[in-house]
Amino acid sequence: MKFGIHSAEHAPHIASIAPEAALPGGEVELRGHALAPAGYHQPGAMIGEQNAPVTMSCPSKVSLHVPPGTISGNVQLRIDGHSSNTVPLSVGITIAEEMDPVANPVADAEGNIYVAFSGARGQATPVSVFQIDPEYQVRPFVSGILNATGLALDAEGNLYVSSRHEGTVYRVTPAGAKSVFAEGMGIATGLAFDRDGFLYVGDRSGTIFKIAPDRQVFVFATLEPSVSAYHLAFNDTGTLMVSGPTTSANETIHAIAHDGGISSFYTGLGRPQGMAFDVAGNLYVAASLHGRRGVVKITPSREASLAISGSGIVGLAFLPDEDAVLATRDTVYHVGLKVAGRLLR
Repeated sequence: MKFGIHSAEHAPHIASIAPEAALPGGEVELRGHALAPAGYHQPGAMIGEQNAPVTMSCPSKVSLHVPPGTISGNVQLRIDGHSSNTVPLSVGITIAEEMDPVANPVADAEGNIYVAFSGARGQATPVSVFQIDPEYQVRPFVSGILNATGLALDAEGNLYVSSRHEGTVYRVTPAGAKSVFAEGMGIATGLAFDRDGFLYVGDRSGTIFKIAPDRQVFVFATLEPSVSAYHLAFNDTGTLMVSGPTTSANETIHAIAHDGGISSFYTGLGRPQGMAFDVAGNLYVAASLHGRRGVVKITPSREASLAISGSGIVGLAFLPDEDAVLATRDTVYHVGLKVAGRLLR
């Protein structure tokens, strides 16, 4: 039920919006006072010049759907002839469509974005990895990798690509020349480099491999198998974070220390997938929190909140300009965040 009484002295006031960023199709929540009209109708809402459907309202809270075609703009409510103050909302813009990533994209120091095209199990796709330049021009970068999955960049700008079908990790030079870097990695999925140049590979059947610069392979840790993929990310202290959806609805982000010791960093996410850190040590995870899907921000003190609203997100990467790129199963978005990310090498 919705109750509200409005007069010139009681105009609607928005105190906050959460999250402050969304993809088209996401949902955001406004908090404030006098946000609901009298009777049983919903308030009017706008995001910039776009009408936004209200999905729930009460005097202190309103939930808005971000419709397709929405661009970033100010959110405002209109109730009984009165307009609220405005609050900004950053909305993701499409930069590539008809993609098929299953994990994080990656971005190099020049702002070029790399996105894997995975395909169905055993499917040989015409292109394995696409490159999107800073002007959002999309071009094929490498082909011939079956079920390309995880991506990582080394200090020299070489791109590493895992094949979950072959259990192989490939190295691709900045010019696009491909070679085998390591084989026998099981169902190879997530990739990440540590500060010493060791490459870590998540075999979703239960093993985290550690590969030395001279290509010696070690078993670093063993986890419960994942139903889809392991996703890896290092923080500034060298702790490896691992997400990997299982059959549980209450998933854990695992923290693996230098010696391979495993602990729980955070429990309570739904289907956590790709991850990235900002320079302040906050972890961003493509997951759901309390039933709300998007990108979840987890602070070093393990407080979680939704940072970006949106469905179908499989991974993200921070860009040099303090924005981010998000990948769903078929689309890549650019989102203005103004968050300084911890760039991958």
